[in-house]
Amino acid sequence: MKHTSSSLEDTQKIADGFVVNLSPKNDSAVVVGLYGNLGAGKTAFTKCVASSLGVPDSITSPTFVIEKIYVLKNQKFTHLIHIDAYRLEKAEELLHLGWKEIISDPKNLILIEWPENVADIMPEHIKISLNPLENPNSREIEILN
Repeated sequence: MKHTSSSLEDTQKIADGFVVNLSPKNDSAVVVGLYGNLGAGKTAFTKCVASSLGVPDSITSPTFVIEKIYVLKNQKFTHLIHIDAYRLEKAEELLHLGWKEIISDPKNLILIEWPENVADIMPEHIKISLNPLENPNSREIEILN
């Protein structure tokens, strides 16, 4: 489904609708791949998802630490895991972060930026494509389940 966002408030509404429709799987984490060029809004979308889930922390891109884990309270999921694979040169580098363990826990919701950099170990996942439009604050957000 395609959405157009012209503000952070619009993006928040899209993220709210996305989160409401998510449900844990029986045997593995829900993994969401965030696709788009630099500055497309991947981290902004993640911030909005985190807000929808009640995360009080300030969400920043984990570009240098690669992974940030947020504990969720009173939610369908127990953890929101935000991964930025931009700096990873090989998919195997995710294994050092406990990738196999985190994707096997059905209570984890994982949002991963630059999933194409680790495509060979990405499980089946929800794809969200973010593309800037002509207006500097506008973007198209397409969610493919």
